[in-house]
Amino acid sequence: MSTRSDVSPDTLGVELREEGIVVTYADDRQAFYHGVPTKIEGTLTTAPMKQVHVLVTDPTETEGVMIYVNDLNTHDDILDATGVGRVVLDSGEETSIFPGVTVRDTDPRVEIEADPETARGRVFVFEEDEIAERSYELVAPPEEPAATGDEAG
Repeated sequence: MSTRSDVSPDTLGVELREEGIVVTYADDRQAFYHGVPTKIEGTLTTAPMKQVHVLVTDPTETEGVMIYVNDLNTHDDILDATGVGRVVLDSGEETSIFPGVTVRDTDPRVEIEADPETARGRVFVFEEDEIAERSYELVAPPEEPAATGDEAG
């Protein structure tokens, strides 16, 4: 069995387009995540046995960090060359991968919880396998309107 370790991410280029999201790696290659991400409030639980990538943008939405969660296939040298980070969790373990973004392993699924205000950018999650890919944006729940005190009781 191959042992994989956590790898710190570098800042990568990000381009948000109508048709999807482009991430430019440190080695100038690009990945294109198709489609408009589905908005999810609070916590996302991924489908079982999927590759999970988390992208957190900066406030300008032109840069960000990408972290693979529980990826055991990509060699450390490739992650270092591309600038992508990795976190490997044991079953039941959780960690903060970025301020305001927590991931936890709920074997065989991964949960991602985000507070975009604390992250100071947008938080995207991509889950994929050989058959399909899905993209999500973790958003804050809508704010409750402030009570005005004018309600009749």
